[in-house]
Amino acid sequence: MKIQEEKIIFEKELSFKLSFPSLRNCFYWHYHPEIELVYVEAANGIRHVGKHISDFTGSDLLLIGSNVPHLNFDYGIKINYYQAVIQMRTQFFDSVIKNVPELNQVKGLLDRSYLGFSFGEETKREVARRLKNLSNEKKVDSLLDLIKILQILAESDEIEELNTEDTRVKLFFHDKIRMGIIYDYVHENYQNKPNVKDIAYSVHLTTGAFCRYFKKQTNLTFTDFVNQYRISKAKTFLLQNISVAEVCYQIGFESIPYFCTLFKKIVGETPTGFKKKFYIKE
Repeated sequence: MKIQEEKIIFEKELSFKLSFPSLRNCFYWHYHPEIELVYVEAANGIRHVGKHISDFTGSDLLLIGSNVPHLNFDYGIKINYYQAVIQMRTQFFDSVIKNVPELNQVKGLLDRSYLGFSFGEETKREVARRLKNLSNEKKVDSLLDLIKILQILAESDEIEELNTEDTRVKLFFHDKIRMGIIYDYVHENYQNKPNVKDIAYSVHLTTGAFCRYFKKQTNLTFTDFVNQYRISKAKTFLLQNISVAEVCYQIGFESIPYFCTLFKKIVGETPTGFKKKFYIKE
């Protein structure tokens, strides 16, 4: 369950690696020196980059800097999904991007990628279209296509910084990363009011020490994390056309008004509004 360094193996004549990993049953909290671009299409999923934790609906596009710890974005997804991952050699940035004046915007983007970036709908659509046409076999064409994708990201006005501080792995090494145990506990108990004392005991900390550790790792209280996880599960159930009342009780809340208020606070719209926006009747 501790943080892992991923060793990425590149083909000899390629500057980047394109892959389509499927790790939904694996909690893979990891880092690597290569900058990574991830695109995921799924009904709902978890986004955990550095200290930032949130969820996404429909799709997600992320740029993750060198040595920034992150969770695999298909973790816990139970239905069909699509995931494409590009990992770029460190030499690609150092030898190419840095030395080409026309790519100064891209250089600026990659320089700041240690914060982790997510992108909005129009950018996602355009980049997804290009990603799906990429091929490791067309070497020069694919490299040019990747540079074009990076330029699109650099010019995007739909960019969100996920962290406000440097979260590269050197800042995490002095901690024994226990996030896998915590995620598993919350996943198994989210509908039964997870108890902070129980999870603190599971990771061999006092309740007070656990609360301080968790806040330091995620910038969230444990209660806020549980509520975000519950609302993430609620989105999944709402997308299955389950009633708001049934979803409320299914994720462990006893009050429908409280559930609706919390959902709107976290998501920005009511459960009914979310359901109407995303649910497509077959």
